[in-house]
Amino acid sequence: QVQLVESGGGLVQAGGSLRLSCAASGNIGGINAMGWYRQPPGAQRELVATITSGGSTNVANSVKGRFTISRDNARNTVYLQMDSLKAEETAVYYCYANIRVRYTNTYLDYWGQGTQVTVSS
Repeated sequence: QVQLVESGGGLVQAGGSLRLSCAASGNIGGINAMGWYRQPPGAQRELVATITSGGSTNVANSVKGRFTISRDNARNTVYLQMDSLKAEETAVYYCYANIRVRYTNTYLDYWGQGTQVTVSS
């Protein structure tokens, strides 16, 4: 009923930039928070940044000042601009959204399939 489709991952040199996008589609009645998590090889999934429908953000300390999260509510899309990337930020990046399916009253968490970001040193 609901899908999150990510795009924008790839290979970049350390110090470079990438922009991730994630569009939510389907039978959507409303969206609360959207955001990004990442899972480095052999490690647990961790928060990168989230943004509410009103634009309030929560950004991990490790990426503050380098990553910017933004959102287009009309397009149900969240973006992550990543600058000054480091090799240790190589990971699968997952899109997240808290969504209410139309004609229901409950918000549920949905995840994208993940997009690989590889930062070469």
